[in-house]
Amino acid sequence: MIDPAQLADPTVRAFVTAVNAGDRSAFEAVLAPGATMSDDGSDRDVTQWTEKEVFSCNGHMSVVSESDHGRSLVVDYRNDTWGEMRTAWRFDVTADGHVNRFETGQA
Repeated sequence: MIDPAQLADPTVRAFVTAVNAGDRSAFEAVLAPGATMSDDGSDRDVTQWTEKEVFSCNGHMSVVSESDHGRSLVVDYRNDTWGEMRTAWRFDVTADGHVNRFETGQA
């Protein structure tokens, strides 16, 4: 596993750290205004999805590997609802260091 503090991209590092801490304020701060996301290829509402899949059920990202300069991750993701599953994450990051879009799905 890769320690989140060692992730190459500082924005992705902040995203993973916020998820793992259950820190909704830090998570929202790393998102660009109007950020979008998809889960298994279907666009989802970021606020609704993160409440259901992250914050209300103790979501946690254990990073297995990174590529694309830290903007693509393979993660063992777990939460209290689904247990643990291997997932792929891809991040589009703005020039000012915010996540504009993230995509996740089973790896």
